[in-house]
This record gives sequence, C-alpha cells and structure tokens, in this order.
Amino acid sequence: MEPKAPPHAGTGPADTPSDVALPTGEAAIAVATQTAVGLPRPGPRELTLVLGGARSGKSHFAEQLATDHALATGGPVTYIATAREDPDDTDEEMQLRIALHRARRPADWNLVEEPLHLADALYAHARREGCILVDCMTVWLNNLIFLDKRAYPEHGVITPPPAFTEEMDALLAALPTLPGHVILVSNEIGFGVVPMGAITRFYVDELGRLNQKLAAAADRVRLLVAGLPVAIKGPDPAW
Repeated sequence: MEPKAPPHAGTGPADTPSDVALPTGEAAIAVATQTAVGLPRPGPRELTLVLGGARSGKSHFAEQLATDHALATGGPVTYIATAREDPDDTDEEMQLRIALHRARRPADWNLVEEPLHLADALYAHARREGCILVDCMTVWLNNLIFLDKRAYPEHGVITPPPAFTEEMDALLAALPTLPGHVILVSNEIGFGVVPMGAITRFYVDELGRLNQKLAAAADRVRLLVAGLPVAIKGPDPAW
C-alpha cells in the first residue's frame, strides 16, 4: 500500500463561539499553528468511538449514526477509508469487503482514502456542521506498522518505523481540536488468547493501547455485540 501525500487543508478556519472552552498550554500552541495555516479551529465537537469484533455490526452502526447526524443537522458526511483499493491486490476477500462498504454508503457522502496521514485528513475535512466517519482504526494501525512492507522477526523486540509514533501523536493531538462530529470505528481484538508471534502480540497490544486513548478522548463509546450497541461511555446523541 503506497503512502499518499497529505491532503490540502480546508479553505479557512471555522468560527469559534465565545462559550466554547479553548485548549491551553501545548494544545493552545498547536491550535494557533493550525489557525495560522488555515486549518479548522476548535468548535462544538463530538467524538464517538465505535468498537466491536469482526462482523459485529460496528461499521453499519457507525454509518447509521452518521446518517442520523446528516438528517438532523443537514450537514455533509465525509467517509475516510483507511483501506485503499489496490488494483494489483489479489486478496479477493478484502476486495469484497471494500465493495460491500461502498454499496452501503449513500451516494452523496464524500469519500476520502487515506491509509496513513489520518490527522491531516481530519484537519482538511472537519467542519462545524459536518460529520466525519473513519473506518477503520484497525487497518490504519496495520498500515503504519507495515509501512513500506517492513518485515519483522518472529521473535524479539518489535521496532516500528518512525511514522508509527509520529502519526499516532498527530492524531491524538488533532482530535480535541476538530469541529463537528467525528466517528471512529475500531476493532476490539483483545478478548482472545495471547498470540504466539512477536509481531502479532505487538499489534494486539498497540491496538489495545490506541483504543484506550481514543476512548479517553471520546464523548461517547459504543461496543457492538451481535449487532447490538452496548453503551460504554456517554449519552446518546442529542440531535
């Protein structure tokens, strides 16, 4: 999967009402930098994390949540896919998954394919009246670990590429500053036995750590089990 250059920033910052709490310290410096280059300033925002196992219904639930937001607010929906279709890829099962996701999405949703630079994509497309759906964090993490088709030993210490930490830090710094509603979809894969291989253990551990950080930042967390959402954190949307 070839890296993609960061998307261009939005056309201008969103207005920020006086009753919105602004970040302080390092976060304030980051926001000032974003504003200087035309990226969105903080505004009324909601962050929803949707977790679940394979075929748990998490993507369908997240898509319905984005649809409900659009119907209630009239705002646009941007779908950020972290899996990019590769015409040379022979993985038929993955191609089928991509096709199913496309068939489910409304035609008026804006599609952005960004396998690596997720923070840049969020900055570029976040709007106060809009909704961004990212599906999924699991594939994004995999893309960072195996950037440039990096190979890892079966045993021993796993050292990911520098972009792994850089992109992770950029995402976590971006989330509190984004206007609008952001929905993140991620897998919960830590309920099983401890994997045998070093790289698989590293992946499971890092996804668990990422999910914890996202859940801490989120206003709302839902765990999908057999197609049913279980409330982990936060109330249902007010809109």
